[in-house]
Amino acid sequence: MVSERPTVLVIDDEPDLADLYAAWLTDEYEVRTAYGGDEALDGMDEDVDVALIDRLMPDLSGDEVLDRVREAGYNCRVAMVTAVEPDFDIIEMGFDDYLVKPVRRDELQEAVEGLLSRSAYDAQMREYYALVSKRAALESQKSERELTENPAYSELVGEIDRLREELDQTVAEFTAEDFEAELRRLDDG
Repeated sequence: MVSERPTVLVIDDEPDLADLYAAWLTDEYEVRTAYGGDEALDGMDEDVDVALIDRLMPDLSGDEVLDRVREAGYNCRVAMVTAVEPDFDIIEMGFDDYLVKPVRRDELQEAVEGLLSRSAYDAQMREYYALVSKRAALESQKSERELTENPAYSELVGEIDRLREELDQTVAEFTAEDFEAELRRLDDG
């Protein structure tokens, strides 16, 4: 049976810490743990919504895990959860959030929630722009009368309105960090 709950992959070479993070998240999410980089890549698949990656691991560093996850095209959000203070080397890294250990329970939970909200926003925006593009194409080729008399067009307009409301709700839940991250992502795009 496929779970409806988002899946979080916790990757840390310290089993006690990985298990603690997993315990903090297990009430809300399907949680997988990996105790090293190679094990993380084995546990990664399309079902993973969020990956929490430690940067300093002996077999395969978190930076390398991140690179391989992105190269493989996995569409998960990634937070680096590490004792490594951020330096300028993070500028080119493809993560979505950066948490410096020690991490509190509420901080970890908020990070995961924020990453999932951003993912939902991205999916909603893609769907919204696809529908708006269809509406624009129809409006450029059809008369006002043809549009108002067509039930499929009316459904399209209703769906666009529904999605706009969903987007407004999603954005209302964003933190300042979520806004900043989305703006950075747009700037990078």
